[in-house]
Amino acid sequence: MDEAQSSRLFELADLILAVGRLIHASKEVPADSWTPLESAVMRFIDRNPGTSAGAAAEATQLISSNFSRAVRSLEGKGMVRRDVDPHDARRVLLYPTAQAQDNLQRLHDVWSRLLEGVVLDPDEIDAVTSTLRRIETELVARARHGST
Repeated sequence: MDEAQSSRLFELADLILAVGRLIHASKEVPADSWTPLESAVMRFIDRNPGTSAGAAAEATQLISSNFSRAVRSLEGKGMVRRDVDPHDARRVLLYPTAQAQDNLQRLHDVWSRLLEGVVLDPDEIDAVTSTLRRIETELVARARHGST
């Protein structure tokens, strides 16, 4: 990779982190704030209700102790419930609670208002969203295969 491409990719990653921090810091209800680890776990469970704890830990790339701590904390906050897998009693399935859905709706409202007027063109919003989804998908795939 040439230096110009390396610099562009670094700038992209740096901006993604900076924007993410600004968005995360914008939450209006401090009592509902989560750690970055809890956010990663909650995001996966929201998008994959009924996922196994093992699959969620792998997808979030957390070591089991950190993952377990995040799930316990989210349970304590009333955001996640654990059910025994009806097909395999050794497995636990994770589900977002109604409280988690309410919280997600609040975040939807807050973050939509935060970004309102920042990017006006729907095509630009769709292009950025598509690009970020592709980046996320590729990084997850690389992590699963152990390559960088």
